[in-house]
Amino acid sequence: MILQDNIIKEYLKNVYFFSGTPCGGKTTISRELSKRHGFIVYDIDEQFDKHKKISNSDFQPSMNKAFKNADEFFGRTVDEYKKWLIDNTREQLDFVILDLIRLSQNQIVLCDCHLTLEEARKFTDPSRIVFLIKEPSNIVDDYCNRPDHQGFSNFINSASDPEKAKAICNDTLKSLNENRFNNIKNSEYFWVERTNLSTVEDTVKKVEQHFGFLKNDLFLNSLQIIKVEKGSDLADKLIGFVENFSWPEVKDHILSMLRNWEFTDWETPFAATVNGRIIGMATIMKTDYYPLPEIFPWISCIFVSEEYRGNRISEKLIDFANSYAKKLGFSQTYIPSSHIGLYEKYGYKYQRDIVNYGNETDRLYSKKLG
Repeated sequence: MILQDNIIKEYLKNVYFFSGTPCGGKTTISRELSKRHGFIVYDIDEQFDKHKKISNSDFQPSMNKAFKNADEFFGRTVDEYKKWLIDNTREQLDFVILDLIRLSQNQIVLCDCHLTLEEARKFTDPSRIVFLIKEPSNIVDDYCNRPDHQGFSNFINSASDPEKAKAICNDTLKSLNENRFNNIKNSEYFWVERTNLSTVEDTVKKVEQHFGFLKNDLFLNSLQIIKVEKGSDLADKLIGFVENFSWPEVKDHILSMLRNWEFTDWETPFAATVNGRIIGMATIMKTDYYPLPEIFPWISCIFVSEEYRGNRISEKLIDFANSYAKKLGFSQTYIPSSHIGLYEKYGYKYQRDIVNYGNETDRLYSKKLG
């Protein structure tokens, strides 16, 4: 199956890409933004081993090429080494795109990657990618001196002639990135060059401004979480909110619940509002899309408008729902999800895999209400 570029771009609209050249700061800046805004980071280098396990040597030959030792690995010519690196990145890209589509359905993902200018034009908008670059010289020394790259440092130093191995690696990376460095500078894309005067704080601010993560017009000081009552003006507003939000998989289901008010007893929706405008929602229910009547209450239908994501509004909705559940006498709540690493941040613990009515497997999370 071939997916057209415009389809991929639409499904990756919650992904913000960090690309560029080696040692440009992709890892540092993406992780700092993750800490500040609560976004998850997807690092394609960290995913390589997982992707290699599910790859096939017929379709991904470079990913499956094995080397006996550092001498064989660094004993290639610059052209051979460069071609292998390019082919590796190209072969892994299919795995990466599918992972990102799955992870970013309802949340922002920061992707630390190696997108070229051509790939960026295919898969994302200029407003959702930054190129972090550094003049490509002495790359190996910079790379090896980083604490998180000690595995590579040990490997290259295990060669019978480490200095020759470093020279081959440096020449390869310089050849691969010299034109890329200049092309990025002359492109239509936003880029930040790392120099001896660069600081993490300054670079983070530039990237935050480019991505629109710094907003002075969100009026979050007026944020309220409100229990929605049947027949209220807020209930009508919530229907309008759902009619226009970007979660097609559940939109019709939630609209049916609201229009027919399929909430009984203590079940209810909650709305997050800013200056009277709904910007997010959640529900607490007796059942969800799973044949598990013995498990309740479920916190579900969690959604926040794109422009407000990164402000921990989902967490505030969940906390409000948990306070409501505790007042009703419940000792824990449950959340189903396909995501890993999201609800753990809110105090939830993975219990087991569960199968929904569509015969798809999700993860069951629960939290005890202290």
